[in-house]
Amino acid sequence: MRLPIFQLLFSIFSRGRSQHTQTERVSLVTSNVSEGIESNRVKPTPQGAEVTPQVDKSPSHASPSSEVYTMTSELGSTALRAGAVPEYGDYDQDLFMDATVMIVDDELTTVEILQAFLEDAGYRQFVTTSDATRALELMENEHPDVVLTDLKMPQVSGFDILTAMRAHHEFRHIPTIMLTSADDSETKLKALQLGASDFLAKPVDPSELALRLRNTLAAKAYQDRLAFYDPLTDLPNRRTFMDRLDMALRQAMRNNRSGAILHVNLDRFKQINDTLGHRAGDTLLKAVSQRLGHCIRNCDTSARLSRSSPEAHLSRISGDEFTVLLPEIKRPLNAEHVARRILEAIRQPLHVENHELVVTASIGIAVFPNDGEDMETLLKHVDITTNCAKQRGGNTHQSYSSDMHAQGVERLSLESQLRKALERDELLLYYQPKVDVQTNQIVGAEALVRWQHPEFGLLAPGDFIPLAEDVGLIVPIGEWVINAVCQQNKVWQSLGRPPLCVSLNVSGQQFRDPNLVRTIFRALASSGLAPQYLKLELTESVIMENAKENVDALHAIKNMGSKLSIDDFGTGYSSLSYLEQFPLDELKIDRSFITAIQAETDDAPIVTAIIAMAHSLDLAVVVEGVESKEQLAFLKKRGCDEYQGYFFSKPLPAGEFAMLLQQTTARVAVQ
Repeated sequence: MRLPIFQLLFSIFSRGRSQHTQTERVSLVTSNVSEGIESNRVKPTPQGAEVTPQVDKSPSHASPSSEVYTMTSELGSTALRAGAVPEYGDYDQDLFMDATVMIVDDELTTVEILQAFLEDAGYRQFVTTSDATRALELMENEHPDVVLTDLKMPQVSGFDILTAMRAHHEFRHIPTIMLTSADDSETKLKALQLGASDFLAKPVDPSELALRLRNTLAAKAYQDRLAFYDPLTDLPNRRTFMDRLDMALRQAMRNNRSGAILHVNLDRFKQINDTLGHRAGDTLLKAVSQRLGHCIRNCDTSARLSRSSPEAHLSRISGDEFTVLLPEIKRPLNAEHVARRILEAIRQPLHVENHELVVTASIGIAVFPNDGEDMETLLKHVDITTNCAKQRGGNTHQSYSSDMHAQGVERLSLESQLRKALERDELLLYYQPKVDVQTNQIVGAEALVRWQHPEFGLLAPGDFIPLAEDVGLIVPIGEWVINAVCQQNKVWQSLGRPPLCVSLNVSGQQFRDPNLVRTIFRALASSGLAPQYLKLELTESVIMENAKENVDALHAIKNMGSKLSIDDFGTGYSSLSYLEQFPLDELKIDRSFITAIQAETDDAPIVTAIIAMAHSLDLAVVVEGVESKEQLAFLKKRGCDEYQGYFFSKPLPAGEFAMLLQQTTARVAVQ
């Protein structure tokens, strides 16, 4: 008695390919004497002529099944996934010969004829059945690249198969060619509505079959390219990375071996993209991807367990994020070695549109299965390590440790609470006096935000401002600060305090906010504060980031009547020609330049030069971090205008600052 083809396939496959003999063929050898069929090789005959089966005794058809029918476990063959794919219409037929073709027809003879035609065309991998009720089961096991199915079959029709495929998340995109003898438009329209890719009329012409199958596979190859690869860098995308990670994780668990993920996140890419434009950003990403690929090829061998171990996989999973998957490593230190090599490769200068750029990256490392036995846990842990690397300033790598999870949970909790801090009125301002160097009198103040956390108490800016920048809260917090400063300063003036110019810090994100000028205008209008009593401090790096465009933005603020200060001067890379163009009122020297001064006679040529340069540009000079009378004497001798620091006063709540201001004012009046 003859076995159905799917039973024959699985009975042989279950015995193992190594046991196959010349007689154990998975090919569709038929022995139905009544039909007179003795071979799976059926030669095409003219339409209407009698089909006479021909026996093919060539050696090539006496090979084991493993050489004729390869069971594939991936959705899409190696040929369709392997690197660059030609443009549609230029495909070489040989690219598709390894595609897995599934044939479903209730007539076994038709199945055999179709397979014979496709074998003559060069196709080698088939999944066939004459039992349509098992079509989905076979798809789940074999993952075909294309399905040829008869339209009208008993029990389960081609319509039913199409409907089930389109409802299945894994099969909905598999192209399907319908075989039908019907020529009415209603039948074809229904199949097209259900997602049919093409039609073939019965009886099937072998040339038409080969061409339609080729075109269908060409379209699928293009779709796979879009679905599995990043169009900008030609690297595998997140979907492909997830497939490969899943396979690597399962193999590591099964073989009791280790692998690693490296999550590479470029530092400050958004600023580069915003400054130079998206075209320059795309050029940068392509250059970085090429460097990563070259670096991984060079250092992969030393990290792998053996030369036969799987190679590293590089993917681009989002805008400025890449992953390196090391399926097998000798030890965790090998992953760190690869990370160091990547950092070295990335930070070499790049030339993008006449700009020399130095790009750095933050790399998180998670080793599996130690740091996670499932993908969700592993990816969560590698994200935590990447964030830790960024918090350390970037340009470094970080391996996962168990205490990072607790830190990550705490960070998420802090983020959630920070989002509610504005609603709960938990933010408050402290004011540090700005003091005249010559008279030692308060002439201004700098507003510094604090967070009165319900659990952790009073938090300084360094404890939550970086988090606010990371999660997009810095702009609303900055808007609150502007309004609060204007309101408080106006209250002091209403109480008879001497008018003071109060300065506040503006972050890079807030400065790039198109609504900044409108926010300042509304805050001044609603409070009634004259604009000359509000000063905005921007760091040197923020101003110089996009100098040409920033000149206009600074003039817009200056034209309102508010003042401008460049903060932390000396820590960045200012162009003196641009510094002269900026409408600045004040220059603040970074505290790092004053820290080492211990006596009035100490030599500090940089501070002396900055003071002289600022005065030549008609800018007032303020020095931060003054903590001793020797430092104050040094600044007085060199003509510095104002200072801030604990030598005079630490930052104070609004009430205490008002009292200090009143005391110093009274003292001056007495004198």
